[in-house]
Amino acid sequence: MDETNPIAERNAAAAAPSAAAPSADVAPRDDDDALTKLHPNHVKVLRISAALASIPFLIGALVLESADLLPTGVIVGPVALIALAVILRVPLRRHLARGYAMSADRLRVVRGILFRADTVVPFGRVQHIDVNQGPLERYYGIATLTLHTAGTHNASVDLPGLDEKLAREMREEIRSHIKREAL
Repeated sequence: MDETNPIAERNAAAAAPSAAAPSADVAPRDDDDALTKLHPNHVKVLRISAALASIPFLIGALVLESADLLPTGVIVGPVALIALAVILRVPLRRHLARGYAMSADRLRVVRGILFRADTVVPFGRVQHIDVNQGPLERYYGIATLTLHTAGTHNASVDLPGLDEKLAREMREEIRSHIKREAL
């Protein structure tokens, strides 16, 4: 049985030059192109979480609407439109704003819509690694990889929305790097 390493394939594909790549004398505008996107099911999980979070606001709007203080639809209408935007648009933007790049000795995690954060975690600083799944993540086959590092600022870095098998493979690859470095 011929098993391939998806992490090595992904790294090789990212390192391979493409026909549309800029010439060597022109620096790329942004290195976001090198980032690996998260699993598409991550958007579904974010949308379901947003829908669950919007339910209390919709119930509150319905209760206020039933008090007959204002004309019908003045409260529920705007709340429903905002909830719809929060359920449909915000999770997609959050998903598209996240990405990662894993090299031989570090993991880079980029996140944020309004405030962008670009975190690089050298494997030498990693103390332990978790792969977490909530019920929704388990249902959709995705997981969150959490790297815990030495230090106080950004002592743990989460990378949600990974395929469960990929998250476990990344954890094992990072663990093997840490073991090699310790020897």
